[in-house]
Amino acid sequence: MKKCIIAALSGVALIISGQVVAADIEAGKSKAAEVCASCHGIDGNSPAPNFPHIGGQYRTYLEKALKDYKSGSRTDPVMNGMVAALSNDDIENLAFYYSSLPGKLNSNR
Repeated sequence: MKKCIIAALSGVALIISGQVVAADIEAGKSKAAEVCASCHGIDGNSPAPNFPHIGGQYRTYLEKALKDYKSGSRTDPVMNGMVAALSNDDIENLAFYYSSLPGKLNSNR
């Protein structure tokens, strides 16, 4: 059911907790393939143990983390460089895309 709802809402403005979110899930998927997939996987479930799983993570968490990397208030040499060229729309679209995916929980990582 969740996938159907997300697909139906793709590319439209959503009102969540009084906040308007205009995210494009297909643009997020495209940007993920271009920028994020090499480390985090296209589905957000990284095959490498040194990169976190981000598929299924909360949209607001992903958006805040990316914005914090971009501003420099959160630091990681790789991530700060990767997000430097992302626009606010790119960040919203990426967060919306990765949050729409199933997560992979593995406590042995």
